[in-house]
Amino acid sequence: MKTHSAIRLFAALGLSAAVGLAHAGAVDALKKFNNDSDGLSGSFTQTVKSKKKTQTTHGSFQILRPGLFKWEYTKPYKQTIVGDGQTIWLYDVDLAQVTKSSQNQAIGDSPAAILSNKTALDSSYTLKEDGSSEGIDYVLATPKKNNAGYQFIRIGFKGDNLAAMQLKDSFGNQTSISFSGLNTHPSLSRSQFRFTPPKGVDVLSN
Repeated sequence: MKTHSAIRLFAALGLSAAVGLAHAGAVDALKKFNNDSDGLSGSFTQTVKSKKKTQTTHGSFQILRPGLFKWEYTKPYKQTIVGDGQTIWLYDVDLAQVTKSSQNQAIGDSPAAILSNKTALDSSYTLKEDGSSEGIDYVLATPKKNNAGYQFIRIGFKGDNLAAMQLKDSFGNQTSISFSGLNTHPSLSRSQFRFTPPKGVDVLSN
């Protein structure tokens, strides 16, 4: 279950160009983010709430648009998710297992895939202003089709800086992510998003 949920969460990070009814401040921040940021790196804290439990994880990430990302969980377990533009690789260190699946260039169903695609939200979701909380201005993205992976996605900005994401999936699980230490112009190359399974691990295909 941990592997499956991580893949779902990961394929959702690539914000789209902002249109629609969103508040000018949040819309402008989203537009600027998409127009100016071809790369992104930083740290995150992620909390997933399901009916049975709540789990908080910490880690770091790197994104190179379009479509490349690396999402690394460091606490309380170690797990790496890499999107190389064609394949999503999930490496679970504790299980000594790698799971690979096809990477969809449309909107994915994880935060990392959403953030790695500039236009995915705009094409699949309706965007509107969703108020402010603790100095963060939010845009609410609701799916245009009923079969989307998420009931809604909220993207929060402090000024022009990406600050938070909140997502509720089709099963009712809620994910909250806070970002810190962001670099919107990191020095990244495509080679950094190549993944080779370590020797001795099991490799599974979805």
